[in-house]
Amino acid sequence: MDYSVGEVARLAGVTVRTLHHYDEVGLLRPSGRTPSGYRRYDDADLDRLQQVLFYRELGFPLDDIAAVLDDPERTPTEHLRRHHRMLTERIGRLTEMAAAVERAMEARRMGINLTPEEKFELFGPEYEGWADEAEQNWGGTEQWRQSQRRTAGYTKEDWVRIKEEGDDLNRRLAEAVDAGTDPRSGPAMDLAEEHRQQIVRHFYDCSYAVHRGIGDMYLADPRFTATYEQVRPGLAQWLRDAVHANADRAESGAAEGGAGEG
Repeated sequence: MDYSVGEVARLAGVTVRTLHHYDEVGLLRPSGRTPSGYRRYDDADLDRLQQVLFYRELGFPLDDIAAVLDDPERTPTEHLRRHHRMLTERIGRLTEMAAAVERAMEARRMGINLTPEEKFELFGPEYEGWADEAEQNWGGTEQWRQSQRRTAGYTKEDWVRIKEEGDDLNRRLAEAVDAGTDPRSGPAMDLAEEHRQQIVRHFYDCSYAVHRGIGDMYLADPRFTATYEQVRPGLAQWLRDAVHANADRAESGAAEGGAGEG
């Protein structure tokens, strides 16, 4: 079979002008011409064009492509093997570049200057999914925006320190449960207030009303419940009750203060 220049252009996804140029520079001369002088390409020409386009995709200049294809030492099979090796190497480089871009995008989106490995190390494998869900649920709130602004500059060392603070508080919460401390008692409410202040200090201005909602979530969302149950069985319910008691105490004190001023 032979093909017109237009047919070859459509098959190969190139322009007729490109094929004319390849002919002019001697890179791909058509095997025949019509009596009127129109170019006609056969199957061997299409095979050569495929080789040309492979090398063009890899960034080779036209002169180098012609030299490679006209080398009598190389068979078509050797060309294909070379293409495969070079493409595999290029795919590897592009994959690494894509991963680097994804890491940069993820860090910017989450406002955390950590590598994926560091996030896994600090927060566990579930963290990314929770972060996505948090953005979906609260991305439009002022608390979310404030948290994003504050955490944007945090380093790994900052996150390690924050995690250590949280782990220390969890240890003392578990000790309070073990000691049979009433979640509505003064010491329990003080621990709940410390929990709220950690949020205020590191993430956003957490009002008592918002803190109540967080406490409720520790029971409503099985994943949060499981997190605290792993620290100490019964802690999720205990902390929820202590958070509510602390909010009641604060709101009662504010009401009494307002009444006294009146």
